[in-house]
Amino acid sequence: MKCRYFVAAVLLSWLFAVLPLHAVPALSETHTRAAHTATVGDGHFILDGKPVQIISGSIHFARVPRAEWGDRLRKARAMGLNAISVYVFWNVQEPHRGQWDFSGQYDVARFIRMAQQAGLYVILRPGPYACAEWSMGGYPAWLWKDGRVKIRSSDPAYLHAAQDYMDHLGQQLKPLLWTHGGPIIAVQVENEYGSFGKSRAYLEEVRRMVAGAGLGGVVLYTADGPGLWSGSLPELPEAIDVGPGGVENGVKQLLAYRPHSKLVYVAEYYPGWFDQWGQPHHHGAPLKEQLKDLRWILSRGYSVNLYMFHGGTDWGFMNGANDNAADTDYAPQTTSYDYAAPLNEAGDPTPAYYAFRKLFRQYTPGHVLPPVPALTPLITIPAFRLPLAASLWSDLKRPRVSASPLSFAELGQQTGFVLYRTEIHGPARGTLDVGEARDYDIVYLNGKRVGTLDRRLCQHAMTLDVRGASAELDILVEDMGRINYGPLLPDDPKGLIAPVRWNGERLTGWKNYSLPMQRVPRLSWKTQTAAGPAFHRGTFTIEKTGDTYLNVSEIGKGLLWVNGHAIGRIWNIGPQQSDYVPACWLHKGKNTVTVLDLDSEKDAEISGAAQAVYQVNAP
Repeated sequence: MKCRYFVAAVLLSWLFAVLPLHAVPALSETHTRAAHTATVGDGHFILDGKPVQIISGSIHFARVPRAEWGDRLRKARAMGLNAISVYVFWNVQEPHRGQWDFSGQYDVARFIRMAQQAGLYVILRPGPYACAEWSMGGYPAWLWKDGRVKIRSSDPAYLHAAQDYMDHLGQQLKPLLWTHGGPIIAVQVENEYGSFGKSRAYLEEVRRMVAGAGLGGVVLYTADGPGLWSGSLPELPEAIDVGPGGVENGVKQLLAYRPHSKLVYVAEYYPGWFDQWGQPHHHGAPLKEQLKDLRWILSRGYSVNLYMFHGGTDWGFMNGANDNAADTDYAPQTTSYDYAAPLNEAGDPTPAYYAFRKLFRQYTPGHVLPPVPALTPLITIPAFRLPLAASLWSDLKRPRVSASPLSFAELGQQTGFVLYRTEIHGPARGTLDVGEARDYDIVYLNGKRVGTLDRRLCQHAMTLDVRGASAELDILVEDMGRINYGPLLPDDPKGLIAPVRWNGERLTGWKNYSLPMQRVPRLSWKTQTAAGPAFHRGTFTIEKTGDTYLNVSEIGKGLLWVNGHAIGRIWNIGPQQSDYVPACWLHKGKNTVTVLDLDSEKDAEISGAAQAVYQVNAP
């Protein structure tokens, strides 16, 4: 997915009059056949020799609690979808070099089997680059540990690591290809490469990578928005990504580029959009306009995928960020990835869901849709406080000492925070310049907070008043989200990445404290105010579980955990003022909430909410 809509408007409808389209067969029936083929022709997906119109929706298993996968997939089928489109994020499958995780929340094979059980085809998008408003577009941060690897290129170091990833993924998913009796009918090669580069040689490397991993034999295709011409390979069908109002022009441009295209597939149609910190909340295009676009696509026999059908949540630190220029416009996404999708963040149908269901039923002749599954109960939790506290500074472990500050990558850290500490000399009033904030810096002198530097606002310097002969300087740096789209995608190191200067003189002698915050640290909790940025803990009790939202608008900036699950970020600048907590992560009886509040030493009140709360408090 990308930051710009594909320009969009008409096309001839005769192209698909030749072959009748087939409603999706029950996937259990396909296993009785002797052989399975997946190809394209005359504008269609051709499965076992029959043309099939794909009506698909995007859902990302990493953004949905594993316990809710089945519910979301059944709701996809009930809306009238016959397929799902699935990104795989490299950075969760191989979080550290050579350490693979295909279990639990990241068991992609299990998710795809569940899609098959729900009667859904699968369109796989394995990357290695995904975009998707996900941290670094799915790239693992360790790629940069030993130097400046050139991603999305023919750099041998990059291709070797990417091939290793694809091979391990292939071992998991090859048995699930359509040709082997599974639901995967198509695999995307790279992702919107035309918005990034023009190297056909690199795209060909990725095609060979996918096929070499055993993921060939089904439909391989590329997909692009405005970069249609740069992101395609002559031998592969090309899909298009368009926004509301852009469908006709998008298809027209595709057929102008490839008049005899064997497939017309709108791989991303955007019913909504994502939110970014400090920006207004997105509500999506008017439903009437969306229905008009979808009716236009379907009435011509084209295939389509809704991006997103169900957005979900960027748990923990997994949100990405957009970058639209070399030195400005850093815009991190919020924890919520609701996307104004037809199935909202909590997995509940919206008015768009029922409108789409009614429309899709018209284009699946003779196919009876299953009933919409029952909703998970929604509970509203009474307000509660967080009386226990512990200072963030109490979690400091032995630092690494260096002449210059070490980046996150140099510390072997993917996300979270790093505290940088050194001594600054005075007495003097002058300028502290960090070169560039990557991404949000809180500055302390002798333990007292004196200011912040925000990359979103292009802040990198501030005035300090050092009154004694020396002072302890602390700079707490937060990774606010690794860039997933934009010019700086290949080069987004985190931390203090440039020389730090005090009145023009370079500061040396740094202590680097890693604070990855993947889980709540073991702390000594006290019923009193904790100095500096602090953890706060409280509990609430419920008689029955259910989905809920926690209104965290009283907290300035920080992180939220519920029963040990990393929910995500808090920032009262908005638009997101609440966090979704799924029923499967709650317990009957006592539940524990932990907050890291970077702005206040006092305990805050958290209240339940019946729905997501949005409000922008900053420009």
